Amino acid sequence: MREMYPKNGRVILHVDMNCFYASVEIAHDASLQGKALAIAGNAKERKGIIVTCSYEARAKGIRATMPVWEAKRLCPELVIKHPNFELYREASFALFQILARFTEKIQPVSIDEGYLDITECYGLGSPLEIAQMIQQTLLTELQLPCSIGIAPNLFLAKTASDMKKPLGITVLRKRDVQELLWPLPVEKMHGIGKKTAEKLKDVHIHTIGDLATGKAYIIRSMIGNHGLDLQKRANGIDNRDVDPSQMGQYKTIGNSITLPKDVDEEKELLDMLERLSQSVSRRLQKRALVTYNIQITIKYYNRRTITRSKMLENAIWESPDIFQSTIRLWKKHWDGDPVRLLGITACELEWKTEATKQLDLFSFEEDARAEPLLTVMEQLNSKYGTKVIQHGSQLFRQQERTFQQNLENKFI
Repeated sequence: MREMYPKNGRVILHVDMNCFYASVEIAHDASLQGKALAIAGNAKERKGIIVTCSYEARAKGIRATMPVWEAKRLCPELVIKHPNFELYREASFALFQILARFTEKIQPVSIDEGYLDITECYGLGSPLEIAQMIQQTLLTELQLPCSIGIAPNLFLAKTASDMKKPLGITVLRKRDVQELLWPLPVEKMHGIGKKTAEKLKDVHIHTIGDLATGKAYIIRSMIGNHGLDLQKRANGIDNRDVDPSQMGQYKTIGNSITLPKDVDEEKELLDMLERLSQSVSRRLQKRALVTYNIQITIKYYNRRTITRSKMLENAIWESPDIFQSTIRLWKKHWDGDPVRLLGITACELEWKTEATKQLDLFSFEEDARAEPLLTVMEQLNSKYGTKVIQHGSQLFRQQERTFQQNLENKFI
């Protein structure tokens, strides 16, 4: 089996779910099977647009971004559902949990797609067999279809997964690039949008082959240094690694409730917060996550809204601890005015197995034994005026926050 894997190269899979939102709705409600189904942001409003749709709907000419009124004209029997993002997030979590059975080297790139590096997974079978196992497992356990690309790098794997939908498995080798990709219009290449394609066409680059063989200085003058990366990919070259650090990067888990009437009775409001704490705790435990930051949202009768949060020294996940952290924020920030909405959000999330611990009545002896070490750490930090020594978990979370901030800044 080892001989079926490259000696020096890599084997990358790109798993791309087919019509994800619609497929999740169908898996959740079997009566939708076989029907023309669309997900629309404002399904009841004339200005609403289609977010995604099933293949049955696509066969009727319906597509994403189409106005709802136009879609209904094309297909009067079209079933339209409002997006249920909580349901989609649940399905996405289950999806990546299944992918993690095959390799630890996973990089999610959106709610419904991700890359897997299976270079060292020859003990599970050939690359094609692994792709078939993944596809069948997702169908059997989640009733969700996917297409999978198999290639030596991320770009070719992504390109391959787009070649056959639904339920396709496509192998794309570097030697296939000239025959299969070069004749295609340049706008068909992953990573090139409409505006970039227009700029390239201004310098007579109309196909992927034109981009691959074009003069580098012309390409750079039109679309910058990123153009040189695109030219490499047009030649089948992509040295990016699958980045597992993005796996499981749930930003927040929270819940809120809009009260049927404005409430200023503190006991009633605290009861609401306790129920919200229980809800957040259940969702954390279901995903095997813990939190290092609790946030409270208070919306008053006059629609004035405040959001306050507090970093925690140790991870928590159980409802009494979440409630106690919430109470501390509540006591500090509620001004006594009637409340319209309450919310609790768990931030700074981490896998439970990687978290340090949860302080409780059974861990105080261990904490006491650690006190001499903590004292030395404090003395070192005090002497050198910086965090020269930290808990590993604190450093890890700091690096995660920096990574996330850098990622967000790229898209602002």
